[in-house]
Parts: sequence; C-alpha cells; structure tokens
Amino acid sequence: MTEVATSRTSERLLVIIDPVALRADGESARIAKDVLSAGAATKVCVPEGPEEFARALERRGSRRPVVVGDDRALLRAVSLLHRRRELAGCALSVVPVGGALALARSLGVPTGAVAAARAVLEGAERRLDLLVDDSDGVVLGALRIPPVGAPREERSAEAGHPWLRTCQSLVRTLVPARHPSRLAAAPGDGPSRLRVEVDGRTLVDLDQPVQGVSVRPGGPGGRARVEVRPASVGAEASPLLTEGRTVTVSGAHFRYRADAAVRGPVGTRTWAVREGAWGLVLPTGRA
Repeated sequence: MTEVATSRTSERLLVIIDPVALRADGESARIAKDVLSAGAATKVCVPEGPEEFARALERRGSRRPVVVGDDRALLRAVSLLHRRRELAGCALSVVPVGGALALARSLGVPTGAVAAARAVLEGAERRLDLLVDDSDGVVLGALRIPPVGAPREERSAEAGHPWLRTCQSLVRTLVPARHPSRLAAAPGDGPSRLRVEVDGRTLVDLDQPVQGVSVRPGGPGGRARVEVRPASVGAEASPLLTEGRTVTVSGAHFRYRADAAVRGPVGTRTWAVREGAWGLVLPTGRA
C-alpha cells in the first residue's frame, strides 16, 4: 500500500465495485480499493443492481470511472457510455476481479489486484477500436458465430462445484443410452449456413456451410479482422481471412457471442468498426 502513496495524483476517481466481484473475491476487491484510495482522491460505491450502476456512472461528474469487476462489468460500463455518447470524452479504468477475466487480459490489463490498481494510478490512456452493431450493441474483444461455450476459466470454475458435478452425473443417468444424440447434439455444434459480407463483398454464401465466424476489432487502419472457418469433408479446410470496416452476417436465425454475452437469435446483423472509439488506461509500457 505504501508504495503507491508516493505517486499521488490530483485526479479524482469514481471507484465502482461490482457486487458480483465482491462476492466472488472480496479480498481482491478490498485490496484494489485500498490501493486506489491511497493513491488518489476516491469516491467508492457498490451498486446493488444495473440501475444503480448506470446512475453512478451518469453522476460521476469530473471523476474518472474505475470499474472493479469482471469482463461483464467492464462491458456494461462501455455500453452505457456508448449509449450516452460519452465514450469519446471518458477514459475508463478497470481492476479485473471475478471469474471471467479473459477480455480484460486480452486488452492488456494486469489481472492482479495490486498491479491493476497501480496501472489505474500510473498508466496512460490508450484509444481502442470498437465494433458497434445495427442495434447499438458493442463488442470490445471478439465476436463469434455460432457462440462458443463459456471461456475455459469459467468452465473450470464451474467444474469445481460438487453440486454441479452431481447434477451433470444425474442428467447423464436419466438420459437413455440408446439416444446418444441427445447428449452430443448441443445447439451450435454443427455447421451453419450463413452469408458473410465484408465491406459489401461476399466472403462466403449460404451454399457453403461454415463451422464458425470470428470478428475482432483492432486491425490495421481501423479495420476488423474476420475469419471464416468453412465446414470440411475429409481434409480440414483452410480458414478464410480478410479485413474490413463493416461485416454483415445473415442466414437462418443465429446466435452469437459478443465478448462475455450470448445474443440473438437474429436473421441478419451488421457490425461497423469505430476507430479509437474508447479509451482504456493501461500500464505505460502498453500505451
């Protein structure tokens, strides 16, 4: 704690502690609060629900918001600021605490409470690209169609609960063995028929089944990186790779994973890159 006291800043912080993170890892949340309070003038709030979270962010005044929570809390903050058209003038900080931290890690945020809090106090703002869809939803890190399962760290956390293993064992017992397809045919496991258009050019059409589509912001020149994995017979088909500023996917009603959330079903959706649309405070070596 004393190490950050020597680098006090005149900047004022609004520290929003997600209650989910507090329940998941209360010690890390409290450590983050102590480090931040030792290094800057802070106002700390623990919103009880989404409405209070939004209200706290709306009433932040001149304070820089710091989210103490997991990927969902970060995404909630960016989404709220985007809908209020306040992203351009607001640099966000995050101290990752909780179970789902893959997004924060991929963005370059330290995942230790002390290191992340120090980055809030001593780091620099970096402008990052954003994917915005035609329903005003946002994607910070990755878009996947069909939605893949929960990130590995979430699955590992769930696997550690004895009650969950008991339920899974019971389900396997109750499903008749003569119908193995009931276990194997999970939604989204098989090929999909989708039309994928990048900047108005058709990359793959409905007559070519695909195993998956992924789109990521952060490509060169404010473009998204697009990867389509065709369904193959025999030898594995090579993925189709391209870059563009707009991506449209259409076909039978499909679901997609945008960062930590599964959306849909929709029949068509278009995502556009907003270059440098939001600011995240990162360690100075990454700015």
